[in-house]
Amino acid sequence: MALSEFALIERYFRTCGAQRGDVLLGVGDDAALLATPPGSDLVAATDTLVAGVHFPHQSPPASIGHRALAVNLSDLAAMGARPAWALLGLTLPAAEEAWLGEFAAGFAALARAHEVALVGGDTTRGPLCVTVALLGHVPHGAALTRGGARAGDALFVSGTLGDAAAGLALEQGRLAAPADARAWLRERFLLPTPRMALGERLRGHASACIDVSDGLLADAGKLAAASRAGAQLVYDAVPLSEPLLATLGEERARELAFTGGDDYELCFAVHAENVARLLCELPPQRWGYTRIGVLCESAGAAVVREGTVMEFSHSGYEHFA
Repeated sequence: MALSEFALIERYFRTCGAQRGDVLLGVGDDAALLATPPGSDLVAATDTLVAGVHFPHQSPPASIGHRALAVNLSDLAAMGARPAWALLGLTLPAAEEAWLGEFAAGFAALARAHEVALVGGDTTRGPLCVTVALLGHVPHGAALTRGGARAGDALFVSGTLGDAAAGLALEQGRLAAPADARAWLRERFLLPTPRMALGERLRGHASACIDVSDGLLADAGKLAAASRAGAQLVYDAVPLSEPLLATLGEERARELAFTGGDDYELCFAVHAENVARLLCELPPQRWGYTRIGVLCESAGAAVVREGTVMEFSHSGYEHFA
């Protein structure tokens, strides 16, 4: 690399992200020293994104930086946790300064928006690969998990689904979209929005929660299995965006909403006796979530349309991996 590792870190990453008083020692030493809040549990998540596996090689560098942090933020949102500190492992074919500048800007903008400090990491040479470890905290005993629900719980999801998978297909040239829909769908893949505020507010309301990264049907099934239940999703209830409908039509849009990945929305369950309080204290029209089904006794996840279980084939627009 033209830049030494030290020079690369100094130029692009020493001040990348929020400045926090609980960082006792950050970028530049052998390890970081962090002061965790009293009465809290530490929450940790990590994800690796590989070029050509988790994002197209031609993805904008700012998008890669944003997504590398966003996928981890979404995991913490699903736990009801507040993010605080990140570690970045960056493998690069070459230290291209223009690329690094855009990547760091994309990472830093999202980090600052959520008060995340970059406190360390590593850089090396090789095929493009980005690993982020994100640390945060949650009040002791209050974390959301996948396993706290039970049969009879109502099932909800935030946002609209299928948009990111369509955006990926647009990036790869496998899908055409009207001009006014294209920008929305591309942004939903390139710059996903982790639902941090909703995740925190769901503490005390949700019985279980998972982020939707591998498709609603698959991830609702994971939540149900962890809770030793099944999931029944209502075909007509899943929320769709107007740009997706304009691009695919209703049938294909709904199929993609159930099977497509990379949405990074929250799917959560609520005990039946707590639903009224949820709707009162977190109005759906303000917090952007929709009731989509129920947990049931029978194992597995199924989509039901007018009493008939739907079968979905591979749509061709799913999660990039």
